[in-house]
Parts: sequence; structure tokens; C-alpha cells
Amino acid sequence: MRILIIEDEKKVAKLLQQGLEEERYTVDVAYDGESGSQLILSETFDLIILDILLPKKDGITVLKEIRSKKINTPVLMLTAKSSIDDKVEGLDAGADDYLTKPFSFAELLARVRSLLRRGTVEKSTTMKVVDLHLDTVAHKAKRGEKIIELTGKEYALLEYFMRNVNRVLTRALISEQIWNYNFDTGTNVIDVYINHLRSKIDDGFEKKLLHTVRGIGYVLKDE
Repeated sequence: MRILIIEDEKKVAKLLQQGLEEERYTVDVAYDGESGSQLILSETFDLIILDILLPKKDGITVLKEIRSKKINTPVLMLTAKSSIDDKVEGLDAGADDYLTKPFSFAELLARVRSLLRRGTVEKSTTMKVVDLHLDTVAHKAKRGEKIIELTGKEYALLEYFMRNVNRVLTRALISEQIWNYNFDTGTNVIDVYINHLRSKIDDGFEKKLLHTVRGIGYVLKDE
């Protein structure tokens, strides 16, 4: 499980990171709302721990932005603001839980486990983008009435795109997530697989789903 902490108090962020890593979570840290928002838009997390009072961009703004982009990652608000109005504002903006400072790490860990369990249960075994369907249990895909035969890597690539619909994925990010190695700028293996996948899901259909963002990467669009 991968967790993102967005917290400007570096001592607090470091303690949270160390504690969660000891619990065998993978943890990334951002110290302001702007860089945190960029991470959320470019990478995939299972949980976000988000402070409200952040430099550059406050936590409520970050939360509203990611929810408007249909990013439904569970969010635990972590803040010194403890009034009922503050809590209501955070929850109305799309937070899943709210913990005020000071707090015990044991309580935070319990809330983290609860949100991660809830997120796992809520993840559907079927995914849909327009008329493209993916069964994540049977590893089968179809578009409309057309059954799509996929290799293992093509399936992993398609699932990754469908979990990040409308988000531009760079070649380096695709390489890290699907091939688990540092991106080699001299290889065209990603482009080859993208072309194979595109031909399988888009050929014969008027609406094209998989698009190239020149000089950056690729995006699967539902619009």
C-alpha cells in the first residue's frame, strides 16, 4: 500500500513517514499543497494524509481539485483546526476522515487501516470507460460486444490506464509501474505496446479512447 503525506511541518511529516514505513507501508512526502497536488495527479496512491494549513496551496483547495478530477483516493485530513465548522468544511470538500492535532500515532494508524480496508472493499472488480469494460478478476476485456484478447503486459497496461482515466501518464511513469525498471530513453518498448493496445481497443470504433500527448506520454480519455 502506498501512502502520500502532505504536511508542511517537517518534523511531524518525518515521524509519520517513519512510523508508517515501520508498518510496511510505502510512503511519499510533500511539504506544500502545490507539490502534493502534482504528485497526486501524476502518480497513484492508496491513501492521502492531508494537512489543511499548507503553503502555496491549502489542503481544502487541493482536495477540491483532485475530487473534481474524479480522483477518489481516500483522504485523511490531519490538522490543528478542530472546530465543527472546520471539520464540516473538510468533509464537504471530499475528505473521508478527519483527525485533529495533537493525536496519538496509534489512533492515526487505526484510521489509516480503516480507510485502506474501506478502499479495498469499495474497489469494483469491473471497470468501465465509455463502452470499454475490464474484469479485474478474470482479466478479460471487451469493448461493446467485441471480446479483446490481451497479453499479460497489455492487460497490466490497460488496467493502469483505466485506473488513471483522463490523467496523462509519462513514459517514465508507465515504465516504473508496468516494467519495474528505470526508464531507458533509448528503447521504444513502451510505444510498441501502446500501439498494440490501441489497435485492440480503438480499431473499428468511431470514438478513440487512447491518445498520445506529444512529447509527454499517453492518456485514456472518457470525454
